[in-house]
Amino acid sequence: MRRLADAALSAARASGASYADVRVVRMRRQNIQTREDHVVQVSESDELGVGVRTIVGGAWGFAATNQVSVDDAARTAQKSAATAKANSKIIAHPVELAPAPAYLDTWQTPRQKDPFRVPLKNKVDFLLEVNREALKVKGVRYCSSGFAAISEWKYFASTDGSYIEQDIVRLWPSYTVTAIDVGKGEFQSRAHGFPPQQGGYELVEQSTLLADAPRVASEAVEKLHAASVSSGKRMLILDPAHLWLTIHESVGHPTELDRALGYEANMAGTSFATVDKLGKLRYGNELMTIWADKISPGLLATCGYDDDGVKTTRWKLVDRGLFVGYQTTREQAAWIHEKASRGCSYADSYQSFPFQRMPNVSLEWNQKKDLTLDDLVAATDDGILILGNGSWSIDHQRYNFQFGGQFFWEVKGGKRTRPLKDVAYQSNTIAFWHSLDLLGGKSGWRAGGSLGDGKGEPAQSNSVSHGCPPCRFRDVNILNVGRRP
Repeated sequence: MRRLADAALSAARASGASYADVRVVRMRRQNIQTREDHVVQVSESDELGVGVRTIVGGAWGFAATNQVSVDDAARTAQKSAATAKANSKIIAHPVELAPAPAYLDTWQTPRQKDPFRVPLKNKVDFLLEVNREALKVKGVRYCSSGFAAISEWKYFASTDGSYIEQDIVRLWPSYTVTAIDVGKGEFQSRAHGFPPQQGGYELVEQSTLLADAPRVASEAVEKLHAASVSSGKRMLILDPAHLWLTIHESVGHPTELDRALGYEANMAGTSFATVDKLGKLRYGNELMTIWADKISPGLLATCGYDDDGVKTTRWKLVDRGLFVGYQTTREQAAWIHEKASRGCSYADSYQSFPFQRMPNVSLEWNQKKDLTLDDLVAATDDGILILGNGSWSIDHQRYNFQFGGQFFWEVKGGKRTRPLKDVAYQSNTIAFWHSLDLLGGKSGWRAGGSLGDGKGEPAQSNSVSHGCPPCRFRDVNILNVGRRP
C-alpha cells in the first residue's frame, strides 16, 4: 500500500498538483432478511479500489479505479490532476485547506468477533429463533427480522506526509412484529429498539434481542386495542430510542456548514441556522448542550481520522442553549474563519469524492441529577411517553416538523396508565428545544442511529449515531394521526 500510495502522490506532484491524497478502500456489506419460518434474502457485496484527489491551480480534481496496482494508481493520479487543471479555469474561489499535521497511524473498531467470519447459518438460526418466539404471542401474525453488517477498510496517504490505515466494522440486528385484528381488519407493528453500532458479533450474542421478543410482540398486540389519542398540548416524555431521530433532523442536519451556506440542499434541504446566527442564536434553553464527536466508542461515525487525514475530536454545537459550532472539513474551516477542521470529511466508497458528513451528534445528560425515565414519568401529572422512532417530516430548512413513534403511553398522576395509538407531535426546532424542562441523567443515556444517512448528488451514505438521555418537553402540540374513513 505504501508503494502504491507513493506512486500516486508522485504522479500527482509531477502533474502540477499542490496537494494530493489517495485512498485505497475495501467496502464489504452483508444483509440477511427473514420472515416467519424462512429466509427471504441473503446479499453480499465486496468492492475494492483507489480514489485520488488533487488540487491544481486552486481547483479540485478526482479520479478513481478498481484496478489496485502501482501503475494504475499513478495513471489515476494523472487523470485527477488533469481534471483539476480543467476545473481551475472556471472556479471563482481557489480551494484553501486548513493545516493538518501528518500522521503515521492505524485505528480499528474494538471487537471480539468479526461478523463476516461468523457462519451464515448461525446468524440465520438466531433470526429465525427470534421470529418463532414472537409468533408464540396470541394475535401476532408476522415477524420479519434482519442482520446488516458493513466492513470498511481504508488506507489514506497525502502529500502532507500522512499514512493512515483504518478498519471499521458496523452492524445492526433488527426485527419487527405485526399483530392483526382480523375482525376489524386492522394491524399494528412494533420494532425492537436495538441500535446499529460499531463492534463485533458479540454485541448480538450478549444482547436481549431474543429475550425481548415476547415483550415486543405483546406490545404490538396492545397497540391494536389501544385508545386513540386526543389532540392538544401536553407534556411529552421522549425515550432515547425515539429522541435520537429528532436530534438528527433538528440539530444534526442544520449544523452542517454547507447546508447553512446554501451549497448543499439535497435530501435534507438547507438550514435556518445560518452563519450570521453563530454565537448569537438561542437554539434552546440552558438544559440543552449538544456535542459533536467522532471519538466515542461504539458510535457509528467514530473513527481515528477523517478522509482529509484529520485526527478526529469532540466539540460543542450548542452550549447551554447557545448555538456555537458547525461541522466542517479542511476546505470549509476558512469559510467561517476557523484555523482547523473539525474532521468531518467522508466518502462512502473509493469512487466517491469526500465531502462534509455528519459526525455523532448527541445531547449531554444532566450533570447535577441522575434522573431516570421512571423519574420523569413520576414527575408528570398529564402527559404522553413515546418509545421508539416512527414516521417523521421536517421542512427544508430543518425548522417545522412532525414526528411519530413506535409505542405510546398515557401518563396520569405520575404513572403509565394505558397504551395509546395514532400519536404524533408537532413543533418547530427553536420552540421545541426551549420547551425542554426535565433532562435525564447519565444512567439513562443511550444512542440510536442510522447505517444510511443520505446526502449529496450523486448521493452518498454515511453511518451516524445520536445519544441522549430521556427528556421531558412541556406544552407540545399532540396530534391524532389515525386513519379516517
